[in-house]
Amino acid sequence: MSERQSKNIKSYHAHIYYDAASKEAAAHVRLGLEAQFDAVYGRWHDKPVGPHPRWSYQVKFDSELFDTLIPWLALNRRDLTIFVHPNTGEAIPDHTDHAMWLGPSVDLNIDALG
Repeated sequence: MSERQSKNIKSYHAHIYYDAASKEAAAHVRLGLEAQFDAVYGRWHDKPVGPHPRWSYQVKFDSELFDTLIPWLALNRRDLTIFVHPNTGEAIPDHTDHAMWLGPSVDLNIDALG
Protein backbone atom coordinates (compact mmCIF):
# COMPACT_ATOMS: atom_id res chain seq x y z
CA MET A 1 0.00 0.00 0.00
CA SER A 2 1.42 3.39 -0.92
CA GLU A 3 1.92 6.15 1.60
CA ARG A 4 -0.85 8.73 1.76
CA GLN A 5 0.08 12.40 1.82
CA SER A 6 -1.47 14.88 4.24
CA LYS A 7 -1.72 17.37 1.36
CA ASN A 8 -4.69 15.22 0.23
CA ILE A 9 -6.67 16.45 3.24
CA LYS A 10 -8.97 19.23 2.02
CA SER A 11 -10.45 20.00 5.46
CA TYR A 12 -11.67 18.33 8.64
CA HIS A 13 -15.02 17.73 10.27
CA ALA A 14 -15.59 17.58 14.00
CA HIS A 15 -18.97 16.12 14.90
CA ILE A 16 -20.02 17.06 18.41
CA TYR A 17 -22.39 14.40 19.78
CA TYR A 18 -25.01 15.25 22.37
CA ASP A 19 -28.44 14.23 23.60
CA ALA A 20 -31.31 16.00 25.36
CA ALA A 21 -29.46 15.98 28.68
CA SER A 22 -26.17 17.27 27.24
CA LYS A 23 -27.47 19.76 24.67
CA GLU A 24 -26.67 22.73 26.94
CA ALA A 25 -23.06 21.52 27.29
CA ALA A 26 -22.89 21.16 23.50
CA ALA A 27 -24.14 24.74 23.16
CA HIS A 28 -21.37 25.98 25.47
CA VAL A 29 -18.77 24.12 23.42
CA ARG A 30 -20.14 25.64 20.23
CA LEU A 31 -20.09 29.18 21.67
CA GLY A 32 -16.46 28.70 22.68
CA LEU A 33 -15.55 27.42 19.24
CA GLU A 34 -17.39 30.22 17.46
CA ALA A 35 -15.61 32.83 19.60
CA GLN A 36 -12.17 31.52 18.71
CA PHE A 37 -12.18 29.72 15.38
CA ASP A 38 -13.10 30.74 11.85
CA ALA A 39 -14.90 27.58 10.82
CA VAL A 40 -18.20 26.56 9.23
CA TYR A 41 -20.77 25.61 11.86
CA GLY A 42 -23.49 23.20 10.78
CA ARG A 43 -27.06 22.79 11.88
CA TRP A 44 -28.13 21.10 15.08
CA HIS A 45 -29.48 17.63 14.36
CA ASP A 46 -31.66 16.44 17.23
CA LYS A 47 -31.73 12.96 15.68
CA PRO A 48 -29.17 10.60 14.15
CA VAL A 49 -28.13 11.76 10.66
CA GLY A 50 -26.13 9.85 8.04
CA PRO A 51 -23.47 7.68 9.65
CA HIS A 52 -23.81 9.43 13.02
CA PRO A 53 -25.77 7.34 15.54
CA ARG A 54 -26.33 10.24 17.94
CA TRP A 55 -27.61 13.78 17.77
CA SER A 56 -24.86 16.09 16.56
CA TYR A 57 -23.70 19.24 14.88
CA GLN A 58 -20.74 19.52 12.55
CA VAL A 59 -17.81 21.91 12.55
CA LYS A 60 -15.91 22.08 9.25
CA PHE A 61 -12.44 23.60 9.51
CA ASP A 62 -9.34 24.04 7.40
CA SER A 63 -6.26 21.93 8.02
CA GLU A 64 -4.39 25.00 9.27
CA LEU A 65 -6.69 25.10 12.33
CA PHE A 66 -6.11 21.49 13.35
CA ASP A 67 -3.19 22.26 15.70
CA THR A 68 -5.25 24.73 17.73
CA LEU A 69 -8.87 23.63 17.34
CA ILE A 70 -8.41 19.96 18.25
CA PRO A 71 -6.41 20.64 21.45
CA TRP A 72 -9.05 23.23 22.42
CA LEU A 73 -11.79 20.63 21.93
CA ALA A 74 -9.81 18.02 23.87
CA LEU A 75 -9.64 20.32 26.89
CA ASN A 76 -13.10 21.90 26.60
CA ARG A 77 -15.37 19.12 25.35
CA ARG A 78 -17.41 19.00 28.60
CA ASP A 79 -17.48 15.20 28.64
CA LEU A 80 -19.08 15.10 25.19
CA THR A 81 -18.00 12.57 22.58
CA ILE A 82 -16.47 14.22 19.52
CA PHE A 83 -15.77 12.44 16.24
CA VAL A 84 -13.09 14.02 14.03
CA HIS A 85 -12.20 12.99 10.50
CA PRO A 86 -10.30 14.37 7.53
CA ASN A 87 -11.96 15.08 4.21
CA THR A 88 -9.91 13.52 1.43
CA GLY A 89 -12.80 12.77 -0.90
CA GLU A 90 -12.93 9.12 0.22
CA ALA A 91 -15.83 9.05 2.67
CA ILE A 92 -15.54 5.51 4.00
CA PRO A 93 -11.80 5.55 4.84
CA ASP A 94 -12.16 9.09 6.18
CA HIS A 95 -14.87 7.90 8.60
CA THR A 96 -13.11 4.65 9.56
CA ASP A 97 -9.37 4.28 8.98
CA HIS A 98 -8.48 7.96 9.36
CA ALA A 99 -10.92 8.94 12.12
CA MET A 100 -10.14 10.20 15.63
CA TRP A 101 -12.23 10.34 18.78
CA LEU A 102 -12.24 12.71 21.72
CA GLY A 103 -14.00 10.81 24.47
CA PRO A 104 -15.49 7.36 24.03
CA SER A 105 -15.99 6.12 20.48
CA VAL A 106 -19.31 4.87 19.16
CA ASP A 107 -20.18 2.63 16.24
CA LEU A 108 -21.01 4.56 13.08
CA ASN A 109 -23.57 3.55 10.46
CA ILE A 110 -21.00 3.18 7.67
CA ASP A 111 -23.67 1.80 5.30
CA ALA A 112 -25.11 5.34 5.17
CA LEU A 113 -21.96 6.46 3.33
CA GLY A 114 -22.18 3.94 0.49
